[in-house]
Amino acid sequence: MVSIRLSRGGSKNRPFYHVVVTDNRNSRDGAYIERLGFFNPVARGNEQRLQLDTARVEHWKKNGAQPTDRVARLIKDANKAVA
Repeated sequence: MVSIRLSRGGSKNRPFYHVVVTDNRNSRDGAYIERLGFFNPVARGNEQRLQLDTARVEHWKKNGAQPTDRVARLIKDANKAVA
């Protein structure tokens, strides 16, 4: 099954996540099909916290990709910010 999930990057105590489309059999930080954006949970000041390509997210969801619970909340937040 294809899923939309977070792939961790960044350093110790300073996480940074890429929102990726991947086969759920791959490891968390392993190979992915497409990168859809990023999430920076510790953004400060003028740093951008969340960036998503919502058109591509909808494309993948229509083709059967299942977002994880956290990514589903991030998609919801991104759609609120656009509206």
